[in-house]
Amino acid sequence: MKLLLVGAGGREHAIAWKIAKSPKVDKIFVAPGNGGTAIENKCENVDITDIDELIVFAKENEIYLTIVGPEDPLAKGITDKFKAAGLRVFGPDKAGAQLEGSKSYSKEFMKKYGVKTAAYEVFTEVNTALLYVENCAYPVVIKADGLAAGKGVAICETKDQAIEAINSYMIDDIFNGAGQKVVIEEFLDGVEASILSITDGKTIIPFISAKDHKQIFDGGKGPNTGGMGVVAPNPYVTNAVMKEFEDNIMAKTLTGIQAEGFDFKGIIFFGLMICEKGTYLLEYNVRMGDPETQSVLSLMESDLFEVIEAAMDEKLSEITVNWKDEVSVNVVLASEGYPGEFVKGYLITIDQSVQDNVFLAGAKMEGGVLLTNGGRVLSVIGNGKTIEEARETAYRNLDLVKFKDSYFRKDIGICK
Repeated sequence: MKLLLVGAGGREHAIAWKIAKSPKVDKIFVAPGNGGTAIENKCENVDITDIDELIVFAKENEIYLTIVGPEDPLAKGITDKFKAAGLRVFGPDKAGAQLEGSKSYSKEFMKKYGVKTAAYEVFTEVNTALLYVENCAYPVVIKADGLAAGKGVAICETKDQAIEAINSYMIDDIFNGAGQKVVIEEFLDGVEASILSITDGKTIIPFISAKDHKQIFDGGKGPNTGGMGVVAPNPYVTNAVMKEFEDNIMAKTLTGIQAEGFDFKGIIFFGLMICEKGTYLLEYNVRMGDPETQSVLSLMESDLFEVIEAAMDEKLSEITVNWKDEVSVNVVLASEGYPGEFVKGYLITIDQSVQDNVFLAGAKMEGGVLLTNGGRVLSVIGNGKTIEEARETAYRNLDLVKFKDSYFRKDIGICK
């Protein structure tokens, strides 16, 4: 059985690694892939990103199923186009992908179906947005409406910061159109949690929870990044929090998916804020998170391909997803200077003893060697029976992975 996996990040390396363990899968083509998928078992990179060219490739190579990793092709309607061509594809249709592709759409969806979320306003005119932040309560959260590679959210402590964010989004256009519309919402004080889930449009099965560490520096300081590390399960997601999530967020989201008529067989990621006054939904993603995926899949005992097959066949209600009774800590090794400017092209060395615990993201295979090719270069995983044991393992494994001018946080998994 041959599969096609679309994407090039650490998330895709982790998905490929996990799916390759299935005895039902013979070959995984990864488009375009990265240095990790280039050397992963059963995998072969193909240098294609254009959706129409991917359709041709899938037909010519008799691909059984295409799995879409990142949000951008989903928002562009890759699922609709593949299905129109008679091909099986795992991922929501373009309408469903709006839950991530447009912050204003997703907030209106939450409001319409009673999903618990922060109060908000939507602005398409810069002067109106600037007038609003003159008198709003602070802190306040300002979000670019469109896809901004995980960087389109600013938590503003002061009016000056809010004005700067609005101007950079709407006038300077730092997100190439994604910030021409903004959502300004109430700041929620609490602890964030990530819950990746899978749905067939009739059932949602939540995966094990995770906690991302977004800021670049220890102690949660400095600018936001795409994620500097993860601990899973999230120690703040208690049984009570999970029950509130399932009742007030997950179930109502499923009602909305069905009422809107989305063709949604794919991943739905819930970004939560756990506050004293309850658990709120911050945002939806319609794909697995990065770097959460690396930790979550390392804890999954079930065959991921079989779980995806159940979703494709609308049989998720008939299965159980099993998890290891362990904790996973994921430490991201980044290029020095990230999320600002950094140098690419440094040699990466990985000791063979930890190769199965390393997922490559911003890395490429060139001339038979691995080279850095991005800001977040790779993730190193450590699992254990406790957070402390998992942290020790992760940082011990990290010592066996090297490249010049690397940087990592030293406090991943320390939760206060």
